[in-house]
Parts: sequence; C-alpha cells; structure tokens
Amino acid sequence: MNYDNIEILFVEDSADDAVLTIRALKKSGFTNKLQHVKDGAEALDFLYCKGDYASRNIKEYPKLILLDLKMPKVSGIQVLEKVKSDANLKSIPVVMLTSSNESPDIEKCFELGANSYIVKPVDSDNFFNAIKEIGLYWMILSQSPH
Repeated sequence: MNYDNIEILFVEDSADDAVLTIRALKKSGFTNKLQHVKDGAEALDFLYCKGDYASRNIKEYPKLILLDLKMPKVSGIQVLEKVKSDANLKSIPVVMLTSSNESPDIEKCFELGANSYIVKPVDSDNFFNAIKEIGLYWMILSQSPH
C-alpha cells in the first residue's frame, strides 16, 4: 500500500468509533487520503516511518491528525507530546477527538499544543455533523505550512 500523500492520520482504538468517524468523513468527501491506525504506537510508527510504514516517505506529512486520548500501548497525550516537540511535525494540526470531557485531560492537551479538543457526541447525528465540520475546517478552510 502507498502511504504517501496521506492527508488525515486518524488514531482511534475503538472499532465502533472508527467506523462512525470514517463513515462521517466519507459522506463529507474527506476519506480519499485517510490512514486509520489503531493505537498511539502505530501512529508514531506511521509518523516516523518505522515498522509497517518503513517504506513511507518521511517527508510526506499528514495535513491533520485526529487523535483519540485514551488508547493502549501509547496514549494520545504521549503521541501529542511527541508530535508537538518535534520540529518536523509540530506544525501539523492535532485535533483531540475523545470521549473524555475531564478538565485535567483538556488542560493537559492544550498545554502540550493541541489545536482543538472535541468531545465525541453520543448522538450519531451530532457526531456526524461534528466530524463534517472538523473536516471542512481543517482540510479546506485552515491554511497549513505543509
């Protein structure tokens, strides 16, 4: 598989949430260059071209990272911290897309440089609309140095 020119790196360990998010992005026209990974360790492998992604061009960065917070192996906070402390990656917008609405999680993510923090709506219509708006804003309206 060709992993170059990926526009959205989507990091989500819940299969149900992943299916809903990908479906919402697809209905909004944003999945043609989406890479879904199932945990933070796989996200870092993708970004740093290691493991299954060793053949990926390291100079090809995603335009957006949608990042779950609570995941096995490597948490979303750990991925966020690594991305925002790396000179090559720190300008990539990172949207935390999580079910946690706890103040310490929100504060920590913004301290580390998250560009946005969105609590997943439980209602499927609201969830679809939130994902559509995320795609519209970050992929079309927002300007990026990459």
